[in-house]
Amino acid sequence: MKKYFFILFSIFVLSFTSCVTLKDAEVTKTKDLNEYKYIIVNSTETLNSSVGAIVYGGGYFLTGKSVNPGDVISGYLIKKGFVILKEKENDLINKTLIVNYGESGRRDVFWGYTIEVTIQFLTANTNEVVCVTTAEGIGDTEADDITKAITRALDAVFLQ
Repeated sequence: MKKYFFILFSIFVLSFTSCVTLKDAEVTKTKDLNEYKYIIVNSTETLNSSVGAIVYGGGYFLTGKSVNPGDVISGYLIKKGFVILKEKENDLINKTLIVNYGESGRRDVFWGYTIEVTIQFLTANTNEVVCVTTAEGIGDTEADDITKAITRALDAVFLQ
């Protein structure tokens, strides 16, 4: 009986959380990112979040997901043709951007919340802001929220 209640409750919750309207991503650009080829992504901490309980053999087990925002950003930018550097290289500094990531807010929605992230692109030689993008995401876990928010923020930058 508990198993069926858990399944019905999960379907009910998922049907309502999937109806949440996310705020539009925001982008402010001062230069074209295509002028740059190299990226340094500042390190970020891995976030671990729990998904929920799984019933197996009469017991409940917690499952989880994790995400490292820097890895998500790096992977996205590699697919866009950028080369990831570990540190500044003097001969490449004029073609290098530094990328910073931060969580910039949470918003309560029906049955949960969204997580908002902000990603900043700076020139490596002068630390001038080239681009700032902000977006929110929602998923089954905080790890999903962050991954979706990062993807939405970067899509807004590169699909303009």
